[in-house]
Amino acid sequence: MTSSPGPTTTAGGRPGEHRSLPVPDGLEGQRVDQALTRLFGLTRAVAADLADAGQVVVDGRPRGKGDRLTAGSWLEVELPPPPGEPAPPQPVEGMTVVHDDDDVVVIDKPAGVAAHGSPGWTGPTVTGGLAAAGYRISTSGAAERQGIVHRLDAATTGLMVVAKSERAYTLLKAAFKERTVDKGYHALVQGHPDPSKGTIDAPIDRHPKHDWRFAVIAGGRPSVTHYEVVEAFPAASLVDIHLETGRTHQIRVHFSALRHPCVGDTAYGADPTLAARLGVSRQWLHAVRLGFAHPADGRWVEFTSDYPADLAGALAVLRAEN
Repeated sequence: MTSSPGPTTTAGGRPGEHRSLPVPDGLEGQRVDQALTRLFGLTRAVAADLADAGQVVVDGRPRGKGDRLTAGSWLEVELPPPPGEPAPPQPVEGMTVVHDDDDVVVIDKPAGVAAHGSPGWTGPTVTGGLAAAGYRISTSGAAERQGIVHRLDAATTGLMVVAKSERAYTLLKAAFKERTVDKGYHALVQGHPDPSKGTIDAPIDRHPKHDWRFAVIAGGRPSVTHYEVVEAFPAASLVDIHLETGRTHQIRVHFSALRHPCVGDTAYGADPTLAARLGVSRQWLHAVRLGFAHPADGRWVEFTSDYPADLAGALAVLRAEN
């Protein structure tokens, strides 16, 4: 995205364009997502998705949805095209329902599926798959992400809970914010983390040079990952992970910062030759465990997920060689 010498259009024009303009005085101190809603009539959810995708640049630097604006700074944004007819719900091959009741549905998400629709994403979604299967979910939240209380990367597999009732949406959103949900993952990482059991406490923010990535950045958002190696191989380690926080790409960023990226995660420095040898075409990362207080009565419920075939196959190769 390149800077323009002056505004190319004014607020309120047709969307689906590159916009470039100085931040008005009236938006001094406003959050990025709030400012975009006022300037361009976007929903807060769409504005947040644009920022998450690196499409909002201020004075030449990508900014997050919660960053504050300074009047007079140069704002550039790639707005999504005008919405057409909403895409009909599409079944999601390989997505299975682990648990279903009046308040929640717990699903096991396959690779290549986003939690919900967002600018630039044309693939299948959890929300679309549930709608196609006849599930009625909570109407709380933005239209494109109703019922979604947490997300997994599209290439990450495993367990997600989706709210069906309004009560469940409110209580589960609060539980994730208060960090009372048990989010357990298994990752196959390159090399051997030392110590083999520990905590990674390192702030995360958007990468200063690659706006589609994140990195450990001083002054970033607090991010805490607890881990323990459960099986070691000559070239890699299988790690059990508990997330205390839930930042975008947190596990991938933290282990990349330790120089032990997830196998197959070439975006964060993984060796592509090892992934190819193991038959892995994405990051080896799986949400294996999910526990929370049920919104109906507060009882603790916990669910587990087996590895999908590609991840299990990679482990089988390593165990055969070990």
